Amino acid sequence: MSNTDQQYTERELAELVRKACIEAARDGFKDASMSGLCTEGAMEAAVSSIQELDLERIIPKK
Repeated sequence: MSNTDQQYTERELAELVRKACIEAARDGFKDASMSGLCTEGAMEAAVSSIQELDLERIIPKK
């Protein structure tokens, strides 16, 4: 694999992780807000959702 191909693969992986983090944060915030948590509590829930992400699920297998 050339250096250019490797950088593209790393970029794709970074995009997958970013997308998964955003989705987890939005879902965590929405669920917490609907449960009645204040904004600060909902933000903590959003961060917790990112921390609990299953990276094995989002990283493509080679």
